[in-house]
Amino acid sequence: MATIFGSAIKRREDPRLITGAATYTDDVKLPGLTYAAMLRSPYAHARITGIDVTAARRAPGVIAVYTGADIKDRVAPVPCAWNVPNCDLKVPAHPLLAYDKVRYVGDGVAMVVATTRATARDAIDLIEVDYEPLEGGVDPEKMAIEGAPQLHDDVPGNIAFTWVVAGGDADAAFRSAEVTVQEKLVQQRLLPTAMETRAAVASYNKGSGHLTLWVTSQNPHIHRFLCSVMLKIPEHRLRVIAPEVGGGFGSKIPAYPDEALVALAAMDLGRPVKWTEDRSENYKATIHGRDHVQHVELCGTKDGKITGLRTRVYAGLGAYASTAAPGIPTILHGLVYSGPYTIPNIHGTIHGVYTAGTPVDAYRGAGRPEAAYLIERLVDIYARKIGMDPVEVRRRNFIPPDKFPYTVATGLVYDSGNYEPALDKAVKILDYPAFRRQQEDARREGRYLGVGVISYIEICGLGPSQVAGAVGFGGGLYDSAIVRVYPTGVVRVYIGASPHGQGEETTFAQIVAEEFGYPVENIEIVHGDTETTPQGWGTYGSRSTAVCGSAVKVAAQRVKEKAKKIAAHLMEANEQDIEWQDGKFVVRGSPDQGKGFAEVALMANVAWNMPAGVEPGLEASAFFDPSNFVYPFGSHLCTVEVDAETGEVKILRYVAVDDCGPHINPMIVQGQIHGGVVQGIGEGLQEICIYDDSGQLATGTMMDYAVPKASQMPRIENDFTVTPSPVNPLGVKGCGEAGTIASAACLVNAVCDALSPLGILHIDKPVTPARVWAAMQAAKRVAP
Repeated sequence: MATIFGSAIKRREDPRLITGAATYTDDVKLPGLTYAAMLRSPYAHARITGIDVTAARRAPGVIAVYTGADIKDRVAPVPCAWNVPNCDLKVPAHPLLAYDKVRYVGDGVAMVVATTRATARDAIDLIEVDYEPLEGGVDPEKMAIEGAPQLHDDVPGNIAFTWVVAGGDADAAFRSAEVTVQEKLVQQRLLPTAMETRAAVASYNKGSGHLTLWVTSQNPHIHRFLCSVMLKIPEHRLRVIAPEVGGGFGSKIPAYPDEALVALAAMDLGRPVKWTEDRSENYKATIHGRDHVQHVELCGTKDGKITGLRTRVYAGLGAYASTAAPGIPTILHGLVYSGPYTIPNIHGTIHGVYTAGTPVDAYRGAGRPEAAYLIERLVDIYARKIGMDPVEVRRRNFIPPDKFPYTVATGLVYDSGNYEPALDKAVKILDYPAFRRQQEDARREGRYLGVGVISYIEICGLGPSQVAGAVGFGGGLYDSAIVRVYPTGVVRVYIGASPHGQGEETTFAQIVAEEFGYPVENIEIVHGDTETTPQGWGTYGSRSTAVCGSAVKVAAQRVKEKAKKIAAHLMEANEQDIEWQDGKFVVRGSPDQGKGFAEVALMANVAWNMPAGVEPGLEASAFFDPSNFVYPFGSHLCTVEVDAETGEVKILRYVAVDDCGPHINPMIVQGQIHGGVVQGIGEGLQEICIYDDSGQLATGTMMDYAVPKASQMPRIENDFTVTPSPVNPLGVKGCGEAGTIASAACLVNAVCDALSPLGILHIDKPVTPARVWAAMQAAKRVAP
């Protein structure tokens, strides 16, 4: 009977997921169901001069057609929920359907509701829209140049914000530096490509005035709040249900126009309405990730001590400010510029720029991978310049373990850390000295072998609510749980978070099982329905276990304390004499006198014999608001061989040593790291979202956008160190994004190390064969 925190038990969610028994949003079927389809702009930037929906409205099976002009006075624009202060943030109106201008390929122009999905899709082809094409652009740096095409009349120069992070005196550090290095880094747009595309089903009860919305959401309570704003209806009349969610990676955090449009139609028609993206629509209309142009420089001493970092970043936001977009390249990016190092002087200027592309928001790691990449590429370039091994440079700059909690130059306070053992373990697993010898032998043979090293930290476990308010986040960042014990002793745990692949139906049950001495089979985790679960702030930012899991722990402890009072009463003993041993309450010194948890639960619920002043029932709630973020860390090493003739990169080994505190379920932790590493390798190796000069998405299908394949992946060799966090009762830190934060930089470092004999310092990711080959040919042409 597996009950203990730390057991690698199988995920309880998996049987229904892998046998096809799970219910996703598109599986929801209701009587009288109708289907919606969206007409989307074929232009990146154009003025709408006319729209004729007559033919579509007359088409057989069509129930309704909506345009932007029809609804603009009935609904509110899509809200931006992270309004970062002190940066002159400009958030232009984002209409649910465009009515004056379209600003990216995929911008919604009209919606058709029909009796079948095919009829709705056919009818959108009958809508005639007259466009006046305008100049646009998707490069954030170019769109910030004076004279660039103006996307929004109320955002001069397309600059959404200019945000500055600073600590120490970076300019003075660079003036006095013995060594400086600089580079321009392009962090390409990425397509999140969750297996399940977005979908929504809305049903309206005219009698009660209540609306139910099934939606692909990572945060149903946030969706309820934002949809109530868009629809102008009271929040208590809107129920949001997130059933199974087939991957999110950040793309299902935002509130989009589409789910609000579906809900509006359901209220108008009195019939349920369903909308589901296809993959091509998903690539055009669902948020993208990354999209930075970074001008970065680092300074230090000749003996390997880093003294300063400066950046100027142009962060592409796409056409509109999506739900969390302003916070990604600022709070979640610039504040972690120190990484795991004692960098005393930091200055960063981040320009958020509107471009004529799909809006950009959180994608796995969300700001942290972009920061880790720029730091770790610079550290490698610096190591090359001073002739020092990159492992040694990192060791010389780590924050010492006895300095925690440690305040970095940007003002963050890291909770706990011990960075060198993780790096030492990774070096040992790889046998780094042996690989360096192998590399030298290969170079004599004309082969290009390389090793990439990266040490990272991340800010996650997103909270506390006071900090959230101070940085402009439009909500709290606590989370919640209700632990309810039934008369037969079985337990239901209602949580505010919304797991969708993290395995928390298993790990949260393990937390409760540990407290109650129960098998996990007796514990059910309930989530995803705003009608039945307490207010919570979602699953993203590697926060759900550190924050919501802590709420589960606290609520379970409260239940146990009440059970202890009842057990003492039933055994006619003082509560102070009751101990918890081997899954039951016993009287100290009389272990034969005991009451099991189920026995106490029955009495609590029937209330036949209760202590004075103790209410019937056995349940408790908890709202956990952490005192700080958590800061997981680790070191990854990757070895590659670059084909001298084709530029193809082959990954030989990948070693990941991570520290996310204690493991509730080691197998699930390992799986989260594996998934993150694979996504980061995809980003480093081949994934890139490309627009042509007219703003058309050239990588609009999976024939063109290269997600990683299993055949390309090495065996990921995992190990861990364990440094508990002091800011939550579980001691845990997040692990869902760690692999992605580390792996792209690790891979590019390895490729650049392999090509160092050619004098190549940097190649922008993805390191495709074409890019690598071109860099090799250019280096050979300039070689002496």
